[in-house]
Amino acid sequence: QIASIIALRHCQEFVRSQAKIYEARRDVVLAGCRRLGWEAEKCRGSMFVWARVKDEHLTGQSTIDFVMRMLEEAEVALAPGRAFGENGEGYVRIALVENEQRLHQAMRQLDRVLNKRAVVSGRNSG
Repeated sequence: QIASIIALRHCQEFVRSQAKIYEARRDVVLAGCRRLGWEAEKCRGSMFVWARVKDEHLTGQSTIDFVMRMLEEAEVALAPGRAFGENGEGYVRIALVENEQRLHQAMRQLDRVLNKRAVVSGRNSG
């Protein structure tokens, strides 16, 4: 309890700093979602982004099958929305636990696979 009191009284700068890190990560993922044509809301208090996958990207698959395909083809791990209840079908949950560079890379890899874009010199050309 004492540690909690100290944290609440003296660690607000750390909390603000950490929030800025997650905000930057969120913005990277949201930009990637826009590029993919996925709908995603700008969350303000979460370490996850929930994104609605375009039907053409699902190609008739469940989100569970879709995330397994993305793991295989894009080498990106996503959580299937369906794992959180039947209303999650059609959505994926993207964790903001990696740094910005890795999140950029993951979104480029998804774009390469889903939108069949060529990658030149580590940058997306499409």
